[in-house]
Amino acid sequence: MTGAKRKKRSVLWGKLHTPHREDIKQWCKRRLPILEWAPQYNLKENLLPDTVSGIMLAVQQVAQGLSFAMLSSVHPVFGLYGSLFPAIIYAIFGMGRHVATGTFALTSLISANAVERLVPQSSRNLTTQSNSSVLGLSEFELQRIGVAAAVSFLGGVIQLVMFVLQLGSATFLLTEPVISAMTTGAATHVVTSQVKYLLGIKMPYISGPLGFFYIYAYVFENIKSVQLEALLLSLLSIIVLVLVKELNEQFKRKIKVVLPVDLVLIIAASFACYCTNMENTYGLEVVGHIPNGIPPPRAPPMNILSAVLTEAFGVALVGYVASLALAQGSAKKFKYSVDDNQEFLAHGLSNVIPSFLFCIPSAAAMGRTAGLYSTGAKTQVACLISCIFVLIVIYAIGPLLYWLPMCVLASIIVVGLKGMLIQFRDLKKYWNVDKIDWGIWISTYIFTICFAANVGLLFGVICTIAIVLGRFPRAKTLSITDMKEMELKVKTEMHDETSQQIKIISINNPLVFLNAKKFSADLMKIILKESDSSQPLDDVSKCEQNTLLSSLSNGNCNEEASQPCSSEKCSLVLNCSGLTFFDYTGVSTLVELYLDCKSRSVDVFLANCTASLIKAMTYYGDLDTEKPIFFDSVPAAISIIQSNKNLSKASDHSEV
Repeated sequence: MTGAKRKKRSVLWGKLHTPHREDIKQWCKRRLPILEWAPQYNLKENLLPDTVSGIMLAVQQVAQGLSFAMLSSVHPVFGLYGSLFPAIIYAIFGMGRHVATGTFALTSLISANAVERLVPQSSRNLTTQSNSSVLGLSEFELQRIGVAAAVSFLGGVIQLVMFVLQLGSATFLLTEPVISAMTTGAATHVVTSQVKYLLGIKMPYISGPLGFFYIYAYVFENIKSVQLEALLLSLLSIIVLVLVKELNEQFKRKIKVVLPVDLVLIIAASFACYCTNMENTYGLEVVGHIPNGIPPPRAPPMNILSAVLTEAFGVALVGYVASLALAQGSAKKFKYSVDDNQEFLAHGLSNVIPSFLFCIPSAAAMGRTAGLYSTGAKTQVACLISCIFVLIVIYAIGPLLYWLPMCVLASIIVVGLKGMLIQFRDLKKYWNVDKIDWGIWISTYIFTICFAANVGLLFGVICTIAIVLGRFPRAKTLSITDMKEMELKVKTEMHDETSQQIKIISINNPLVFLNAKKFSADLMKIILKESDSSQPLDDVSKCEQNTLLSSLSNGNCNEEASQPCSSEKCSLVLNCSGLTFFDYTGVSTLVELYLDCKSRSVDVFLANCTASLIKAMTYYGDLDTEKPIFFDSVPAAISIIQSNKNLSKASDHSEV
């Protein structure tokens, strides 16, 4: 009897501690998003647009791979590898359906600091000049890619550690103004690094604090050494690229396939340089020999990891922040969700694994993501298709790019950064919405160009937190007594026969980047909640939601003693009397909530708004100007809802 009991207990214990098959399946889908979307892939609807987008993306990947490899101070062929392997890994683990991972200007610039510091150009003569067994490249080139691969490996490890620690939840500290300023400043650095190629000037590698200004000082001191042929070819390339891309954008709705101007320019420039022998005739710098094929895997040199720790942190943070912003923008545009922690895993693996395959640090690029938008990509299949064409270039077409002028590659880099550089236009938006965010943008940009992208990012985050903490002690909240008095006044003015659902939500704290995301999630949870009871509600008091943002740390919505709305038509009244101040993130959250509710046929009204909030929301978003949405009080908003309902009833009677 005792043995039977023990056996029964052991079986029960095993069942309790054995993971359910469904749980394992859900975990796999959560960690391998490709298992979620691949089985549902619609070949008939999605394959053609994904194929077209994949071909266009491959052109960008090849051009930017060559360009960003040179920016990273390694041989151009390693940029082609960096355009292939990270894209495959992200397609498996990443959640951004329109995010094109590969070589990235900002991470390339950061890794170049380590490459030039540990393997400077002056050491070329000290290394063995004989070619190695790896693609016939010199030992000098292999030492350089070894440093870049070490930066990629350690940066990926840092991202994986952040995934294990679940630090994706801390991304709310990265506000839009800080990210915009950091990426704009970093793009300015990249453009500056390409000046020597655009002008054809021979100059030493300059980096470090204030290196931005030292580069231009060197250029002006040596202005007489500018190569006229390189300058003219650079100007012509930039004009052609900008003009054709603008025409593609202008007529993208009328033409199904955009002109791959990057590819056309690369072919035309290489052919012209070959025919006129510009390398020898005018001394024009060209890409040079590009070997074909992929070498066997090799581990990055682990003995230099401590020496590249600073650059690795820069790659991990800057690459993740820029990529996450693109993934979130893609998710918002196409109505799906992105897990911040899963993105840490995807980008960490996209850096760690390719580092064994001679790849430079990777991340998502704005130009490639925008290209996927414009060409109508549907899923990550577009990125996988692009990898096929990149592979063809690596094995067959690469050697033909020997004659490609460096000034043309530099022009492609500069024009590819247009999306980041035009973020200067955001300054007007920040000035009209929140002048403090405008000041944060300016100061973050200045720190970025004076020091580095990771320094600017860190300064922007610290500055934002300090300013918010300084403003919060002066914030006032709405008392519960005032709220009850308002409810009583609303009840006496309401018609008792109404069946229209009205939710009254009071915002009792400032709405800033610290609590905006949680507030949005809680509010949508209330709106989407379905009532278990199917009986109609008799008055407004049964569906009021007195949501008090009483906690700054998480922005939770308290919905005690309340019931969700269950009618078909629902109205939402946001009482903003307790919203004493806000920032750009808070305003964007409110506007996006308004537009989202509008798409769900939920009428949204805002009461007790300050003049600055009304001005900021009106400037930021495409609000409905045909009917009023801002009111002096909650009863005034309720009155409008009631009158609209009566008008609707009268219209229904007249139709009958």
